Amino acid sequence: MLAIAFPLIDPVLFEIGPVAIRWYALAYIVGLVLGWRYLIWLARQPGSLVKDIDADDFLVWATFAVILGGRLGYVIFYKSEYYLMNPAEILKTWQGGMSFHGGFLGVLLATVWFTRRRKVGFWAFIDLAAVVTPIGLFFGRLANFINSELWGRITDAPWGMVFPNGGPEPRHPSQLYEAALEGLVLLAVLHWVWRHDRWRLTPGVLSGAFLIGYGLSRTVVEFFRQPDQHLGFLVGGATMGQWLSLPMVLAGVGLIVYARRVPK
Repeated sequence: MLAIAFPLIDPVLFEIGPVAIRWYALAYIVGLVLGWRYLIWLARQPGSLVKDIDADDFLVWATFAVILGGRLGYVIFYKSEYYLMNPAEILKTWQGGMSFHGGFLGVLLATVWFTRRRKVGFWAFIDLAAVVTPIGLFFGRLANFINSELWGRITDAPWGMVFPNGGPEPRHPSQLYEAALEGLVLLAVLHWVWRHDRWRLTPGVLSGAFLIGYGLSRTVVEFFRQPDQHLGFLVGGATMGQWLSLPMVLAGVGLIVYARRVPK
């Protein structure tokens, strides 16, 4: 079968003595910083219900929420038995193993806490946070690709790729599919929704659009992504990612329906 050779990229960008700077960490830093700057820009636009100073201060909260939530989500949702037997491994985030669904819950809780402390409207803030989230998703999936992890199922497509730890058969580069759908496409769609005053000023619509967009994107890509070996296919032949995305889609639909019915 035709296949594209995996571009061998050292997961370590550079080393300074015992300190190693990895592409995985750099991806998270770049995603958080660009998302932070975009959030501030959105907050400064005319008619915004969020102050730019609040958007500015949220970076630290978001950073801890993404890292702690993402790691704990992976530990709980994907490898709970392993980490129960090897708790020290939980701290080794540089080896990969982050869950978006866990990171999402972490940011959600952080936003609730942050907006209450600042006396900021929760929905106004979480809606803007939803618009910028695909930036982090894009860079996170690129990091998965560089780490040669979360690769796809075996394929005979001409763009199939042989991953160094995925066996001799070509596989879907599903990390790049996710970077495109969950990152670039979703970012463009949410920006388009945000540009419409009627939707932007209706609390919950942007958040609902994000939940639906991410849930559908993840569900589609899961048909090409190899399920985690220790989990395999679950009830109904679905993957863990698909089962975790289903409530997001349902919540997004419910949120938009509710938001449109609330008297303005």
